[in-house]
Formats: sequence, C-alpha cells, structure tokens
Amino acid sequence: MSDIVRHIFVRGRVQGVGYRAWIEGEASARNLEGWVRNRKDGSVEAVFAGPLDTVEAMIAKCHYGPSTARVDAIDDKIDGRDALHARHPGERFSVLSTI
Repeated sequence: MSDIVRHIFVRGRVQGVGYRAWIEGEASARNLEGWVRNRKDGSVEAVFAGPLDTVEAMIAKCHYGPSTARVDAIDDKIDGRDALHARHPGERFSVLSTI
C-alpha cells in the first residue's frame, strides 16, 4: 500500500493524562513519521505518515488512548507531506510545544 499523511485533532480529557507520550510511543512502535502537540483549547493535534493500513490502525487506537484519557471526538483529514515540516530536525516523530 502507498504512504498517506493524516492530520488529526483529538478532543476530550486528553491533556495532563499522558496522551502525547502515549501517541509518541504508539507511533514510534509502528515506525510512523509525524508529530504531536497540545493545543491551548485543550485538544491534542497530531500528524501521522506511513502505510495507509498502519496510519488507519494508529488513528483507530487514538479513539481510546491511554487508560487515563477520555476521547470525545477525533477530527481528521488527509494532508500532504509538507505537514511533516513541523518536526524537530533529525527526528522521525516529534513532540512539539503547545500552540
């Protein structure tokens, strides 16, 4: 399957519960490229790039997250590889600062 880039916004109780670290671990275990960050509105934003089936499986897991989280909704869209430019130089998957 070909690679795809998906951009998601996760709403619910997803800050202060280890959600970003959980995403980083899950994405790295799946060898995905991308990044994750908290947003000031209380949501978490992430970009995942990799094989279609792997990215879709990652997003499916994001609907649950770590046991301390409560996910109310996920909005996602297909994006381009330019969405990966936010990563820290030299990193495959980055945890970015809150915006």
